[in-house]
Amino acid sequence: MPRPTLDSSVLDFTHTIGSLIRRIRAAAATHELSLTESSVLGRLAKDGPATTAELARAESMKPQSMGTTIAALEEMGLVHRKPHPTDGRQQNIAITAKGAQIRASVRAAKHKWLAEAIAELGPRDRETLFEAGKILSRLVGK
Repeated sequence: MPRPTLDSSVLDFTHTIGSLIRRIRAAAATHELSLTESSVLGRLAKDGPATTAELARAESMKPQSMGTTIAALEEMGLVHRKPHPTDGRQQNIAITAKGAQIRASVRAAKHKWLAEAIAELGPRDRETLFEAGKILSRLVGK
């Protein structure tokens, strides 16, 4: 049997990482947040309140698209608007207590699924996986 080429191995690796990400997301799908909505909640939780334009830049989106995302989050009660501290023409978007709770629940569901899946591996496979994680961290840092 011929050895796989670098290109075919990279393609297989990409598909596997994609499948892992989809499976982790599925573990928290009960909250029905889009990837963008989850990302915005995470950014607000980590960095604090921000304007729609700031969030759009951070997420590489058009402000109009971010406005739609913010409106959906606001309708669910996960974010609220408050006056900008220095510019009266703008409003900051901030995560609500409900938004923080949903975010924590989503993170916990993802962590629980992954921890349980890893626990089913043998010690040698776990060690290999964690070493691979270090390599992936280096790749991401480039």
